[in-house]
Amino acid sequence: MNIAQPALGRRGTIFLLISLGAFPPLTMDLYLPALPHMAETFATTQGMVNLTLAAYMVAFAVGILFWGPLSERTGRKPILLVTLILYIVASVLCALSSEIEFLIGFRVLQGLAGGGVAVTGTTIVKDQFDGRERERVMAVMMSLIIIAPMVAPVLGAFLLKIASWHMMFVALAVFATFTFGLVLFYRETLAEKSTGPIHKSWLRLGVVLANPRFALLLLIFASAPMCLLSFLGIAAYVYVDGFGMTEQEFSFIFAFNAACATLGPVLYLRLSSLIRVQTVIQFCFATIVLAGVAMLTVGALSPWLFAAVAALNTIAVIVVRVPGANLMLEQQARDTGSAAALIQFSATFMGAIGIQILSARPDDLIHSYGIFLVTIGTMCTVLWALVRNKPFVTQCWAKR
Repeated sequence: MNIAQPALGRRGTIFLLISLGAFPPLTMDLYLPALPHMAETFATTQGMVNLTLAAYMVAFAVGILFWGPLSERTGRKPILLVTLILYIVASVLCALSSEIEFLIGFRVLQGLAGGGVAVTGTTIVKDQFDGRERERVMAVMMSLIIIAPMVAPVLGAFLLKIASWHMMFVALAVFATFTFGLVLFYRETLAEKSTGPIHKSWLRLGVVLANPRFALLLLIFASAPMCLLSFLGIAAYVYVDGFGMTEQEFSFIFAFNAACATLGPVLYLRLSSLIRVQTVIQFCFATIVLAGVAMLTVGALSPWLFAAVAALNTIAVIVVRVPGANLMLEQQARDTGSAAALIQFSATFMGAIGIQILSARPDDLIHSYGIFLVTIGTMCTVLWALVRNKPFVTQCWAKR
């Protein structure tokens, strides 16, 4: 590690990073089993309830852009303390909401805060680790973070059974309070803070985007997560409304998908030690296309076939996250906070767009999802084939 952490140590630091990384999946997945039930409770449409998810994702993406560059000037720790407090307040307000419009509004606040928590965690990884070690740490983190979407819907279904959807947001407030306690023991990792005016912190986003190598890679690696995030927006409706499963049954089959996702980081480390990373990435993009074709042909036949195809897509998306993020970060010697902000913003924002695209045809979600996978997978496959052998790509893994 580049900065010693006497209170946390190496394991404690990684545990903190895992906790920070768990915020997006927990905040999105915990209440997925309740989405159909919430539509009835609020006497509103599926589209309005889905706005609580999409609004959070858009606000989360905006929060990433706001807090990421700012952390270059203030340091990582102050941003974490402020955003965690805001997140706790927003979660409590969500739990107290009695109207869907209020819930959507408080989810926006929760997303703005959550974006700061997540992006700061990513910048700490860049601060603390380098090269292949960073990839290993990111893989370990991702493997453990994926436990969150496994546990979240099961816990959500349990809370829905003994209480109501309100308790899910109380649980999020408790988790954020626990993480706040860990942050108190964290030692600042930003070695050199920016000294320019605060408003210029956000102008660094444009500087990073002006790097054509970073921008091109961002287009490729921010598109693939759409295939996973859009699945989160339709899963409950497909399983509960489409296949007639209970909320508890949905939570277990969703956990199966998340369990398969844990294979992603491990699979990447194994494959990348045997074959070129560029080939691994190409294979994963092709797998997304294959998953789309399978979704169109057999996805609607049974919930388990749908789950199997979704799991195949999930593994492919997760595998490319580690090398994709590392490759993009390698394009920036400075402005780590801005680079990390753009990486997470793009994936989340495009995921929110994917959810709304699929929500436009709620009567045929599986077919629409299949077309979506084929389209995005094909685009990523073609673009990656054009850049995979460029020097700025090959040099990244030649450093090992």
